[in-house]
Amino acid sequence: MKHLVTRLAWSGLAYGCVGLGTAGLVVPLLPTTPFLLVAAWAAPKGSPRLARWLHEHPRLGPTLHAWREQRAVPRRAKQLALVLLVASWLLLWLSGTAPLVLFLTGALFIGVAAFLLTRPDAAGDGSPTKAR
Repeated sequence: MKHLVTRLAWSGLAYGCVGLGTAGLVVPLLPTTPFLLVAAWAAPKGSPRLARWLHEHPRLGPTLHAWREQRAVPRRAKQLALVLLVASWLLLWLSGTAPLVLFLTGALFIGVAAFLLTRPDAAGDGSPTKAR
């Protein structure tokens, strides 16, 4: 019984993240990639069928393989993430957010940007390329 509950929890996390990632395709400022990475991490623990589908998907699979094998991120995804980080911070600033929140959010965003920029580039098909 415990195995079933654990498997259902992992499956729920994986399918929930796929749903949130899918919603991120149409909802502004809701990220898609982090949710799909979490889904790809959780799926093998709860739903091998979902894991197989994610890794064999023509659009998602190559990116997931590049991440798993070399921690590579497509250049276009990096650029989009950086633009959205800056836009989100500017939106907070323009809306009059408290200085402490601006500082903490800025520090977090700088950390995320630094992490992204230190990842190797993946080619458009998701295969890793040499970082430029």
